[in-house]
Amino acid sequence: MKQSITTINDRINYVQDTLLVISGKWKLPILMSMYSGKSRFRDIQRNIPNITTRVLSKELKELEANRLIIRNVSGSYPVSIEYKLTTYSFTLTPVVDEMIKWGKQHCKGGL
Repeated sequence: MKQSITTINDRINYVQDTLLVISGKWKLPILMSMYSGKSRFRDIQRNIPNITTRVLSKELKELEANRLIIRNVSGSYPVSIEYKLTTYSFTLTPVVDEMIKWGKQHCKGGL
């Protein structure tokens, strides 16, 4: 049985936790780029205008720490690094879809 969120403090804590994981200008665009099939560092960077190498590296590390992506390093020469979305990352899909829907409505002047 699913427990309901009963207090405003619980609701605020859950929203803050969510924002901690996906906040900032770059995390969701990085995930969206990866949803479209981009998995190598340079591919992700090319797909997101104006993101720097340093910022992308930092954001990828944070996404990995939050179990949304996995970093795979090949043992071949030259070394190849690819990032893979985890199953857990796809639990954000409904959130992202609603954000896209809201953003589209907002750009059109609201409801």
